[in-house]
Amino acid sequence: MKLAAALGLVYVVWGSTYLGIAVAERGLPPLVMLSIRFLIAGALLYAWAHRRGEVAAERPGRRQWGAAARVGGLLLVVETGALAFAEKHVATGLAALVVGCVPLFMAVIDRAFFGIRIPLLAGAGILAGLAGVGLLAGGGGTIDPLWTLVLLGGALAWAAGSAYARVAPLPGSSVLSAGMQMLCAGVMLAILAGATGEFGRVHPSAISLTSIGSIAYLVGFGSILAYTAYGWLLKNASTPLLSTYAYVNPAVAVVLGWALVGEHLGARELVAGLIVLSSVALILVARRPAPATVVELPHRTPSAAPERAAA
Repeated sequence: MKLAAALGLVYVVWGSTYLGIAVAERGLPPLVMLSIRFLIAGALLYAWAHRRGEVAAERPGRRQWGAAARVGGLLLVVETGALAFAEKHVATGLAALVVGCVPLFMAVIDRAFFGIRIPLLAGAGILAGLAGVGLLAGGGGTIDPLWTLVLLGGALAWAAGSAYARVAPLPGSSVLSAGMQMLCAGVMLAILAGATGEFGRVHPSAISLTSIGSIAYLVGFGSILAYTAYGWLLKNASTPLLSTYAYVNPAVAVVLGWALVGEHLGARELVAGLIVLSSVALILVARRPAPATVVELPHRTPSAAPERAAA
């Protein structure tokens, strides 16, 4: 149940952030917007972890903060920043298609560095999901080679960061870990925003209540809820199952765009959605049950058996 709830959060909430980011960027430059988003979310999560006693219990030091900075840098600075910039030059559909390569990158990294083999059905599900996203992105515009490479680099960074997060010396608390990653990413994004002159392009008159509401949604739902759930999934879900978010998010974005802002939803989008759902089903079917734990008992004499049974 907890696994299904976490996946549902990542599926639906991150699918909705496509629209939320587009609205939020109308009032603020992308790096400034992302920095504000992650600094606020990170501070709230860290304060929550402190209130729950997790900071005092785990006492994160230089090693933990260094791991949080690396994971947050790869996932929230490189990938999210690349997507925010590239979507100004590449159609959203094509951006979704390139981001759909994340599961392939994750599978390759798992195989190359951790020796994890992807079951045949799960591999078929990954390919089917990529085909579904490709159909969903069909007709989305011309491909800009430079920005497509930027998106691919961001997708690779996300896959690498996700793989590293599984073995990194991060705090055991998902809340504290996510808060530390966001604080580090927020600081790095603020430095980048200053270096690129984005703060000078902030105009308070251009910031509408809609933009503020979108940032609040991205902070509360996209960062605090969904990112914390993703951090938990990294420790508790297989790579094929976890990577299904990359296929489901664009499909959710299309449905929400149709329902909320009247975007087109035709036969191609419906077929693509069915293919994506089929890919998720394949990966769910391919999930290997956890091996039974075999406990080897020491050799016992008949006289010791009743005492062991009583224990």
